[in-house]
Amino acid sequence: MIYSLISILYLIFLVYLIVHLAISGVRPTKTLAWMIVIILIPVVGIALYLMLGRNLRKYKFTRRKPQKNVEEYVNEINKMYDDTRVDYSSVDMQQNRKLIHLISKNSNFLPSGGNKLKLLTDGPDTFSAMMEAMENARLFIHVQFYIYEEGELAEKFAALFKRKIEEGIEVRLIIDGVGSRNLSRSYIRRLQSFGVQVLPFLPLRFWGITTWINYRNHRKILIVDDLIGFIGGINLSDKYIKGDPQLGTWHDHHLKLEGPSVSSLQAVFAMDWLFVNPSEDLLKPKYLSHPECPGDDIVQIVFSGPDSDFSSVQQQYFTFITQAEKYVYLVNSYLIPGEPILEALTTAALSGIDVRIMVPDQSDIFIVKWSIRSYFESLLDAGVKIYLYQDGFLHSKTLVADDNISSIGTANLDIRSFEQNFEVNAVVYGQEMATRLKESFERDSAKCTILDKDTYRDRPLSNRIIEGFSRMLSPIL
Repeated sequence: MIYSLISILYLIFLVYLIVHLAISGVRPTKTLAWMIVIILIPVVGIALYLMLGRNLRKYKFTRRKPQKNVEEYVNEINKMYDDTRVDYSSVDMQQNRKLIHLISKNSNFLPSGGNKLKLLTDGPDTFSAMMEAMENARLFIHVQFYIYEEGELAEKFAALFKRKIEEGIEVRLIIDGVGSRNLSRSYIRRLQSFGVQVLPFLPLRFWGITTWINYRNHRKILIVDDLIGFIGGINLSDKYIKGDPQLGTWHDHHLKLEGPSVSSLQAVFAMDWLFVNPSEDLLKPKYLSHPECPGDDIVQIVFSGPDSDFSSVQQQYFTFITQAEKYVYLVNSYLIPGEPILEALTTAALSGIDVRIMVPDQSDIFIVKWSIRSYFESLLDAGVKIYLYQDGFLHSKTLVADDNISSIGTANLDIRSFEQNFEVNAVVYGQEMATRLKESFERDSAKCTILDKDTYRDRPLSNRIIEGFSRMLSPIL
């Protein structure tokens, strides 16, 4: 009797989930994939869907920001941008006017001129620049990493935080509840004993595991006094300075910003801080310094997450690719593009655009590696050139096109970054940064194997089978 009752209740709940998926599904492929999972894998399939599959954006479950405060703060930043040197009639800005308008509608930030940028390559270069900037802090240091791991770098950061707090500097640190789950409580308590305000973003708790485990803050931001900012793919981990036993040296890019665009990064951090600490509002003039204009670079910050109305980063990448007239060079460690970006890439290549993609030959996740490779044949057929990086693990997230626009940030080119992660990118308008990233791509090409279309077609049947099953799961990765 009890077994029959449980079975009936289970069937009712199963039907409810199927109907719910049919009504609320964003993409037919993802909806169908989840239907198959919950039907073919009893109980476990439902648990996986509750943890990984729900579309929180549709129901605004993650609405977390006092909208009035945000709007006032962003308006203040954009007023400040009015005083910066942005010539909207220039060739670069005219060529990219659609993307500029898109980002300003999605993320509310206008382009800011007068910035000074420095492209940072790999861990030693990046962490040296970060330490130097923090040593010179006079007001505050705001730090945010998806992965914050104990080790040599973590000890250096802890020692610096202690010194700066003794000087009266405010230090705040956001760590992701999953990405930094191995950070020990003793280390966190030590930072807190110094006076560092350390808070996790959506920590793993039993009561919320089915709601929040799949929604992570993937941003890597460091801000000093609203004057200097850092953004890119590099996490705080010794693998960036000592390498990884399995994957070798981690190759990545970061961007140092000085000037008005740092205020946009500070706004993104402030919104995240308001989520982890609702009692302290950083959206106020004290943390907005109206910095000088130390350079001539034009930057626009784009951010998105499951709390956004639209997938801003996906739309940024889509427009970036589709508006290119000569070439698009894309470097990304996790290429699981989904239908819109795949269509954009193949359409661009078929229309004569020089589309080049660089991805790591090896991946830190088995199923991700084969899911990435499942897209290769269709891309190669369209004329996309694919480079497999051999010298360690490639972790960069960069794009460059037409010698006049580039992007550096935290967002992978996958469904997770588009729909489930909190991400942030810096879009740079102008030739100088585009040239640097293009040259970087060309240098790294010498460390790659270039895929041949005919040779790839002759790959073993076993590889094709693994790719096929991995691609079936890609909508839910």
